Amino acid sequence: MTNHSISEAAQIIKNGGLVAFPTETVYGLGANALNPFAVVKIFEMKERPSFDPLIVHIASFDDIATLSKGINENVMRLAKCFWPGPLTIVLPKSNIVPDIVTSGLPTVGIRMPNNEIALELIKKSGCPVAAPSANKFGQLSPVSAYHVKKQLPGVDCVLDGGDTVVGIESTIVSVEGNRCRLLRPGFITLEDIEKALPNTFVFDSLKPEKLVSPGLFKSHYSPKKPLYLLNESEIELTDFPGLILHSKHEINFKATKIVYTSKTSNKTEIAANLFTALHAMEDDENVKKIYIEPVEEKGLGIAIMDRIKKASYQYRRQIHNTNV
Repeated sequence: MTNHSISEAAQIIKNGGLVAFPTETVYGLGANALNPFAVVKIFEMKERPSFDPLIVHIASFDDIATLSKGINENVMRLAKCFWPGPLTIVLPKSNIVPDIVTSGLPTVGIRMPNNEIALELIKKSGCPVAAPSANKFGQLSPVSAYHVKKQLPGVDCVLDGGDTVVGIESTIVSVEGNRCRLLRPGFITLEDIEKALPNTFVFDSLKPEKLVSPGLFKSHYSPKKPLYLLNESEIELTDFPGLILHSKHEINFKATKIVYTSKTSNKTEIAANLFTALHAMEDDENVKKIYIEPVEEKGLGIAIMDRIKKASYQYRRQIHNTNV
């Protein structure tokens, strides 16, 4: 399972070191969330800007009250409905949370991961664990231990739990009284949250004035090669293209490499395999450019397209092809 035992990894956390570990979403780069000297190492290793806050991972519902002073009935309803699971809740932070974790903001993002290795690591570490994705800032998210080692070879420890199940980062919401705001789309959709909070005003606000949570940059999750959206009209692909498709169907052009995230356009499969496909293209020296098929922006498709648009944002171009 690992090159280190979970107990050994927990001791590294206790000693102020960094541990990469699996969650159900992506691999995280963890440190003791209550030790600012440990947390600063996360920013240094990832080359992450200090104004981008971190998510704090917990293994017990009791930890919510330790980390936050903004707990209400809606918070507990969300936690009981979706935890352990891919939902981060942004709440007013308690004084115990160091400012470096929250980038000086008065709020903290908290979640309980749905992964046995992650939960055991947190329990044995004896502290909440601050953990962004275990990659270089702005680059492809890691969904396997190999992806972590590729980008962060200097990390103290990598717990190998195989490929992640969800494949994209957690949904992030903030809760203020009777209002719940979606900050980052994820596997748990806006509709899921509305069902969990039937008497609460739930709204989509993906463009907050400040960076109150991770994943809000326009350009993010990017491969080291040009990535373009492939839409429904136009031209043949050039420059040794790699093509990422979401279903098995006939195509009338040549590509150097084709990777399918799903055979049937299943959005759960697409999300789970999205970053694996992008890593495969990035690692193939024969692929010079990457083209990816979009998905319908409904339900989980909103989160998938959020990642695709941010990954391709810096290239500011769309390719169209009538044959896809």
